[in-house]
Amino acid sequence: MSYDRSSVEAVVQGYFDALYEGDADKLGAVFHPSADLRWVEKGELKILTVPDWLAWVRKRASAKAEGKPRDDFIVTIDRSDDKTAFIKVKCQLPPRYFTDYLVAMKLADGWQIVSKSYRYDLKD
Repeated sequence: MSYDRSSVEAVVQGYFDALYEGDADKLGAVFHPSADLRWVEKGELKILTVPDWLAWVRKRASAKAEGKPRDDFIVTIDRSDDKTAFIKVKCQLPPRYFTDYLVAMKLADGWQIVSKSYRYDLKD
């Protein structure tokens, strides 16, 4: 089965742009309000709600404002149907270099990210 990738790619591009620009409002537009972020820290699962994450984003300087290099791309998009996508991406906010696993769903208002799990490497 083949599905149109452009609508999923558009929501991911919105995520990349908002992340680099540090624009919490744009991030809020691509994430469903009930979504959360998950990662492992010192062997423990950490969970952050999107509203809490956006509040944190509003307080930090953006990678763009700091003149940090941008490098983000989609590694894979796995579609099980026309309403669900599992997306692996690479992006960076130096000194953190991320691998994100995003779950996006097509809702009444269009595609939104409903879950984000990630890991990162710290580099000088």
